[in-house]
Amino acid sequence: MNTNLLERNKNNPILIPDKSNWWESKAAFNCAILCYDNRIHMLYRAIGEYEKYISRIGYASSTDGISFDRSKDAAMAPEEEYEKYGIEDPRLVEIDRQIFLSYVILSDYVSEGPTASTALATTTDFKNYTRLGIITSKGSDNKDVVLFPEKTNPKLSNAEEKGGNTNKYLFLHRPASWIGSKFGVDRPSIWLGEGNSLTKFEKHTLLLKPEQEWEALKIGAGPPPVKTKDGWLLIYHGKDTQAVYRAGAALLDLKDPTKVLGRTKRPILEPLEPYEKNGDVSNVVFPTGACTIDGTLFVYYGAADKVCCLATIDLETLLDYILDEKHVNC
Repeated sequence: MNTNLLERNKNNPILIPDKSNWWESKAAFNCAILCYDNRIHMLYRAIGEYEKYISRIGYASSTDGISFDRSKDAAMAPEEEYEKYGIEDPRLVEIDRQIFLSYVILSDYVSEGPTASTALATTTDFKNYTRLGIITSKGSDNKDVVLFPEKTNPKLSNAEEKGGNTNKYLFLHRPASWIGSKFGVDRPSIWLGEGNSLTKFEKHTLLLKPEQEWEALKIGAGPPPVKTKDGWLLIYHGKDTQAVYRAGAALLDLKDPTKVLGRTKRPILEPLEPYEKNGDVSNVVFPTGACTIDGTLFVYYGAADKVCCLATIDLETLLDYILDEKHVNC
């Protein structure tokens, strides 16, 4: 396995639990990232106690993407009834100069084996958040929801020439209950949803399904897709039969993201370091944030459900690697 394709930052982990703040004293991991107004903004999942294991969201920001200044107060804590069991695994995206945050909510305490849904919020300052409600179907156990940073129409190469502006909002999601002959997959997979609004998606297309041994149990989207000259770059995670989480990558067509142009057969990152192998959940690298700085792709990931880490790679090198593998089946 090509586990050294991404280079880990020498300062890893770049964000650890803060014992001086009770709400993030046990774990700080799975961070969302957005480059916005000359700063790198981070929202991360935080744990302050293990009995109920209710997550909150913390905020930090940086000028270089490596050293982060964090806020003393939680950015988001459960407020709505549907959030009462915690707010988990945020993803950040900017669409038309608006900032959106998707995040996981649970149907019960973690110890009770709850099903998951995903909710959406918006912010202008990373201090105040407007909840937009639940955006996935209840009972579908739907996580790893990420929005595309711009609207498009997967079926029309030029929407304006074929009847006006019919561009859609697009998002990726992983409904764990969508398995069986009805859905054409036997394990949780990545689907692409389309809709005219951010809170209702009418059409869903199977995009990627588990294929390799390192992703044998399930796969899920990582950060929101990154737009490149060669296509939409998708970093995703896979879980194998030994409960090890690794990261892979795929490239989607810019005009029609339902078309997979390439996909890595081997993981681009897997647990090797002590902070990735030992934690609250061992052997986990879980990518949730990404941005490009001066031609370098910064990939942020949670390690062992405990800390936030960073790995980097030259963007062109990664794109060439994906396309060179010539693995295009979903």
